[in-house]
Amino acid sequence: MDTSQNTALTRALTELPGPLPARGVIHIAIRHADRFTVVGNDLAQHPGLSTTAVGFAVRIQSLPQGTEVGIKALAARFPEGEKLIASALRELETHGYLQRARTRLPNGRIVTRTVFCNQPTELLRTRVAAAPPQQVSAARQFRAPVPASVPAPAPAPAPARAPGPGPALAQAPARGPAPAPAPKPEHHAPEAPAPEAPAPQASAPEAPVPEASTPQDHAPFVPLVPPPTVPKPPRPPLPQPRELTPELERISTALLSDLHHHSPEFTLSEEHVHKLVPGVAAWLERDTHPDAIRHALTTNAPEPVKYPYQFVKHRLTVLLPPPPHRTTVTPFQTCDGCERAFRAPTPGHCRDCRTGHAHEVQQAAA
Repeated sequence: MDTSQNTALTRALTELPGPLPARGVIHIAIRHADRFTVVGNDLAQHPGLSTTAVGFAVRIQSLPQGTEVGIKALAARFPEGEKLIASALRELETHGYLQRARTRLPNGRIVTRTVFCNQPTELLRTRVAAAPPQQVSAARQFRAPVPASVPAPAPAPAPARAPGPGPALAQAPARGPAPAPAPKPEHHAPEAPAPEAPAPQASAPEAPVPEASTPQDHAPFVPLVPPPTVPKPPRPPLPQPRELTPELERISTALLSDLHHHSPEFTLSEEHVHKLVPGVAAWLERDTHPDAIRHALTTNAPEPVKYPYQFVKHRLTVLLPPPPHRTTVTPFQTCDGCERAFRAPTPGHCRDCRTGHAHEVQQAAA
């Protein structure tokens, strides 16, 4: 059967404007109306994160607040295993995207609180430079209503307009009715350049604005990026024998070189074989049979074994058997005096002969 084609994509491709690239990816971008998550290129194209870590970061970012994002919770939700998920979360912790901290609830229960940041690099940038424009705009908004309120009680510019309305204004208070001169100042209010006079008065509120911003400009900046994870302790070294004899070296080399016959994934280079010989010799020195060593190295191995040298080195170090418990047995000796058998580390006389000989020496001395 022929492979099924997606005709919708083919039809959408013909509707794209402009010349299309001859090769490479062609994007058909459709704007989302709902149920979408914004992901930055600093995360999607991060050079230090693996594709698995980037994928889990996007999944965690798309989840709502309060969703469980532990290793077991993610393993139950997604097809990846716990080891792969734990490795991805450690990568996100190393680069500051994730922080896991253990906290105690009021009821005494200890829980793990997870904090995710989509742009950890932005938390390190100094945000003091963005404060002055906001404060200046606030000062402008604060100064704007001041000129409008100040010229209201100042009727001085009105009589200085023209000599004609002067007597009319003088007669108005004598007649008593005040509504007549009221519309004139309202009609000429926009013509009077009143903002020039209150300018020195508006300078008063400008003083406290820089004073309030001064301590903020010089305040110490505290980075909010989560601290990196605790460094892992160094790996234990490869076990070494007390004495690497030629016989131990020969058996160890033969065992390591023969591993690929039992499991093709354990194909080691000549250099790796020479590096692992001391570890196998340490096992042989502890009375471990070569078949037992081969079984311990190749049984229950992951599929596939990407790095056989690292895997064999890890198992030689972690699964090292304890040294054998050997009981020292005192050998039998034949007494030089009575020829009886007795246990002693060196030849000589038995206890009865030593006691009788000591008694004879005392009598001779007396």
